[in-house]
Amino acid sequence: MDDDNDHDSPEASAAAAHRRIELQAPEDFAFLINNVRRAAADSINAAFPPVEGADGQEDELRVRIEQMVNNYIIQTFTLAAPNLTINGMPVDPDLFFSPNTSSTLTTSAGPASGGGFFPAPEEQYEPFDGRKRAKVEDLAREEEDLLRSIASLKRRVPQATAQAWAAATKAGIAADEAALEAARAKVDADGATSGKKVLEGLGPLDRQDEVELHFGQAVEALGRLKRDMPATVAKMERARVAASYVATER
Repeated sequence: MDDDNDHDSPEASAAAAHRRIELQAPEDFAFLINNVRRAAADSINAAFPPVEGADGQEDELRVRIEQMVNNYIIQTFTLAAPNLTINGMPVDPDLFFSPNTSSTLTTSAGPASGGGFFPAPEEQYEPFDGRKRAKVEDLAREEEDLLRSIASLKRRVPQATAQAWAAATKAGIAADEAALEAARAKVDADGATSGKKVLEGLGPLDRQDEVELHFGQAVEALGRLKRDMPATVAKMERARVAASYVATER
């Protein structure tokens, strides 16, 4: 009979009719609580700003309001906890509210100090795992090996690259010079062959003997002119001096 009454109760009917809100981790529930506390702290700081020169005395009205707001937040999330699940498990609100937050709160602590509406976070340490420690050591050794390899490459690669580039440049220049010489030789050979063929096709020139004779006479005349030119110039210079002297005497 008791079981039937439990199933017919309004709470059981509501639980069956409404699906619980699913959270993935306890940190999600703590995140919601901290957001509400942060908003409440901002509102209280805006309505009751800290008084300068209070000599460390607390504002009793502000302290009372903080207590009431904090109790309201705790009560709200405590009542909401049955409608929440964390990874399919029920939520225990007592795990998220420390005894310090249910009593008098520190009014001088702000959102960044961890006091007041923000209890100090609880540090949790993972159990020691030898395999992870060994993996960390292996990764550290691998990092050191990579750093040594990088340092070695920095020392060797620039010099080797410069030497390879110089060798490739010299080889390219030598190949270009060889190709140029081969092209020149081919042009010379082709020119000599074609020139011979052209000359071979020509017969004896008209008046070749007369042309050769006049050419030889012209060369001889140029030679005499070159030889007699200094004496002729000297005679002209003496004549010019004598003429200027005669003109001056007159």
